[in-house]
Amino acid sequence: MSVSVLVRPSKIAYAILKAWMPFKELVGVTGIHTDDDYAQARATIEVLLDEVGDDEGHPLADVLDFLSDQIKAYEDEHVVIPETEPKEVLRFLMEQQGLKQEDLSDCAPQGRISDILAGKRSISKDLAKRFAQRFHIRADVFL
Repeated sequence: MSVSVLVRPSKIAYAILKAWMPFKELVGVTGIHTDDDYAQARATIEVLLDEVGDDEGHPLADVLDFLSDQIKAYEDEHVVIPETEPKEVLRFLMEQQGLKQEDLSDCAPQGRISDILAGKRSISKDLAKRFAQRFHIRADVFL
């Protein structure tokens, strides 16, 4: 084994560390282990969502994906969401945030929201994704 092979990983590790520490300090959390970490990550995601929006090519989209994956892993282990009908999840979220049907026009027309809440219509996968992004939760709770 050559000496250059042994030196290369430490240079790479050093370069990663040099970039990682300022990133971690700026973001505030890079791994979620506590409720405080979880709250910090969610707050950071809110800021990133305002900046990135739907632009998957945005330079910060990877950071958003990274933190979203961290939140999902934490929620999978620590947050229990009781089984309920998707329309009731939507109704709960709307009540919690003080929203009316017309406030969700960025997701679907008011008539469609009304039909969903009345049980006349189910939530499509596409609409579940829009609701998930709107409410910052997993889409599967709407399906």
